[in-house]
Amino acid sequence: MAQQPRAWQRMLSGRRLDLLDPTPVDIEIEDIAHGLAFVARWNGQTRGDFAYSVAEHSLLVETIFGRIAPNAPIKWRLAALLHDAPEYVIGDMISPVKAAVGPSYGALDERLEAAVHIRFGLPAKVPASVKKQIKKADRVSAWMEAVQIAGFDVSEADKFFGKPDPALMEGLEITLRPPVEVRADFTARHEQLLE
Repeated sequence: MAQQPRAWQRMLSGRRLDLLDPTPVDIEIEDIAHGLAFVARWNGQTRGDFAYSVAEHSLLVETIFGRIAPNAPIKWRLAALLHDAPEYVIGDMISPVKAAVGPSYGALDERLEAAVHIRFGLPAKVPASVKKQIKKADRVSAWMEAVQIAGFDVSEADKFFGKPDPALMEGLEITLRPPVEVRADFTARHEQLLE
């Protein structure tokens, strides 16, 4: 009998996360924060001395979401912070690669997202109206990243990500920091949202 290929990842916490059948008990915020702090957005094709990490992006998305939905319950702020959490084990694939991989990528992402949400007291699936607001925040963040660090001009960013409301970006700037700082800030923000 042929042996099944290994489908689990060992985390620094010592947990073993089965990627095909993830369970909430095997998910720790420290593993998520660490993984996301070392996963580069834009496949690392950004200006600066450090990669722009998914953890940094997630912090920005949560901030922008707070501006889009200032009266949203804290649990939806947490959902915004964790919107890309599965990428701590599957990486950040750019949209063209996701399209090439096909629906199996989406199914894997959904299973991981459901386990993460349950682990931190969120519903497995976020309501569509909230997901839409988080996606809007995600697109504003992508626009900012594209223009500030990924080499897009404004018209090109408008074409791909939509022209954002300037009020949502007021006072915000993309910063590139060492992963250890981003990891600490991501973990701290998670703790604040759980208080």
